Amino acid sequence: MSPIYGLHFHNIKGDLFGGLTAAVVALPLALAFGVSSGAGAIAGLYGAVFVGLFAALFGGTPSQVSGPTGPMTVVMASVFTQFVALDPVNGAYYAFTVVMMGGLLQTLFGLLRLGKYVTLVPFPVISGFMTGIGIIIILLELGPMFGYPSSSNTVEALEQIPHYITDANLAALLLGSVTLGIVLFCPNKIGDVIPPTLLALVVGTLIYQLFHGETDLAVIGHIPTGMPSLMLPTFSLSILSDMLFAALMLAVLGSIDSLLTSLVADNMTKVQHDSDRELIGQGIGNMVAGLFGGLPGAGATMRTVVNIKAGGRTPLSGGFHALILIIILLGAAPLAEDIPHAVLAGILIKVGLDIIDWRFLSRLHRAPLFVAALMLLVLGLTVMVNLVTAVFVGMFIANVVTVKGLADHQLDSIRVIDSHAGKDEQLTPRERALLAETRGRVILYQFDGPVSYAASKGLAAKLQGRRPHDALLMDFTRVPLIDVSTALAIEDMIVEAQTLGRDVHMIGLNPIVKDILQRFRVLDLIPPNCCHHTREAGLEMAYAMVFRDELS
Repeated sequence: MSPIYGLHFHNIKGDLFGGLTAAVVALPLALAFGVSSGAGAIAGLYGAVFVGLFAALFGGTPSQVSGPTGPMTVVMASVFTQFVALDPVNGAYYAFTVVMMGGLLQTLFGLLRLGKYVTLVPFPVISGFMTGIGIIIILLELGPMFGYPSSSNTVEALEQIPHYITDANLAALLLGSVTLGIVLFCPNKIGDVIPPTLLALVVGTLIYQLFHGETDLAVIGHIPTGMPSLMLPTFSLSILSDMLFAALMLAVLGSIDSLLTSLVADNMTKVQHDSDRELIGQGIGNMVAGLFGGLPGAGATMRTVVNIKAGGRTPLSGGFHALILIIILLGAAPLAEDIPHAVLAGILIKVGLDIIDWRFLSRLHRAPLFVAALMLLVLGLTVMVNLVTAVFVGMFIANVVTVKGLADHQLDSIRVIDSHAGKDEQLTPRERALLAETRGRVILYQFDGPVSYAASKGLAAKLQGRRPHDALLMDFTRVPLIDVSTALAIEDMIVEAQTLGRDVHMIGLNPIVKDILQRFRVLDLIPPNCCHHTREAGLEMAYAMVFRDELS
């Protein structure tokens, strides 16, 4: 494994322009995310620098640019508020320890090679929680937009809306509206030269500077310069379970967010990313970010797209992006101290609007009832409860319904064939003749495809209502694999048949199926001469055993 995935030096110019463009886009967002999280604008810059740098160095998506994102900031805001409220002295240390723990979990996900499973989240679940995140960002930024502090949670934000509207700070609302209008309606010709978010930040701040003597608005305030001090891990046994849950929430969301962005990058560059390596890189980035008091981050879709469009193709672009932000951090951070919160709110409301899955929402009425209900359930849980609960509940329900559908399909594909098989095309003429000669005293139980645990309980039901018979043949010729539940269900069928005095035969066991049945001693119930390689051999033996008295 090479030290840096996808690194080469044949595209330095493109990577430099890509990194520069991504940094210009990242700067206003990092400041806004930092303020929105409650940890301060500087935490957003630290997160953009450290997650961006280390995810580029150790990640598995060459052209991806990482840093604080809307979804991760929503979780971090909740984490920061929760632990600072619990302990005003050490709360910030607990919060950034959670960021480090989340990064460690992401790294473990990668080392355990779980990357390929992360993006298997069903689409209605992804759509629901992404839309929910967008709504959360908008709700939390309504306060600053109307000239008030940001709410600590969505319930409080919803309750405060009437107050915001009736008692709005008109100067803040006007400034936020101008900012939002710029990022929403900036012409493409201008946007191609200067990113709309940066333009909105500059214009909004200049307007405030021209008229700030006539109004009093909340601004970012003092931003430290230079490199950050260490935020050493701090634990408390009394809140360890809360820290672990919050870390899991960051790790799961960060992994999904990053790997979905990786898929976007793959589609644009035609280069396949390494999911496990990407999780390791994101995990390392978040651990370092937490250690230096930075926001957690993930692969940032907009910054990645901008990077690729500007020519970025290798991890050098992500490294250049971080380096440019470091230069800004070391010398130019004080220039951002007078940026009003209302301006940042306008930018973040646009971020929230972009996160909402409008494409699916516009067609929600056309979706099957279950799909629409699942999406809305996940959306509601995301907004009113938390992201991990929303994703886990959504995945559980989606998987249960999917497994039930597969089980029904598997059971429908199982056929019970007797002497009335007629011209069954799946049987040879000799096999049909043998079944006909048994006069219903032999039943062929034919499996078709894999049989999972979900279908195992319905296996015996297939035989219900059949007239009495003397021999049961189970044909596994077209079964590539079974699981333990299926093996035990087959054991129950064998025991029941033998209790009724019936012969049981097994046909066409491949090595995988045979191994499972042998491990659980199911084959010990069957005499060796009742295991057959072909259906014809099994039918001939069953016929001979059933009619042995007449044949003797």
